Amino acid sequence: MNRVLAKIVSSRPGTWFGLKVVPPIDRALLRLSRGRLNLSAVQPVLLLESVGAKTGQTRFTPLLYIMDGDRWVAIASQGGNPRHPAWYHNLRKTPEASVLSGGRKHRVTAHEAEGEERVRLWAKAVEEYLGYDVYQERAGARRIPVIVLTPIQPS
Repeated sequence: MNRVLAKIVSSRPGTWFGLKVVPPIDRALLRLSRGRLNLSAVQPVLLLESVGAKTGQTRFTPLLYIMDGDRWVAIASQGGNPRHPAWYHNLRKTPEASVLSGGRKHRVTAHEAEGEERVRLWAKAVEEYLGYDVYQERAGARRIPVIVLTPIQPS
């Protein structure tokens, strides 16, 4: 993503728009197109299907992602909010989930990257979207989690 667009998107109004307006639209677009269409013109978006940590109900969350081999990597930035997003808590409680991406639904298991893996994936994510560094500054003491979604191979 170019620097000018990243500055606009990661600004406070851009972040608000991305957190409040885009997700409901993307949820519908991604479901109708089987993961092929979303509002982001420059970043890939997947639809995460997870189990609510408190409610046990199915939750659908559109997320920006990068690929790391055959794994999806999502950054739990929530626009630099000082609290983790709900989908992060959902995956911590129930790491088994599904990802709708590129016309296919994939069963995945989630883990939080730590150590060298986190450093490498964070750098890769920031290379794709400069706003993540802005969000980390905004988040203050909260270290933004890097979540890896690994496909579960059918047995």
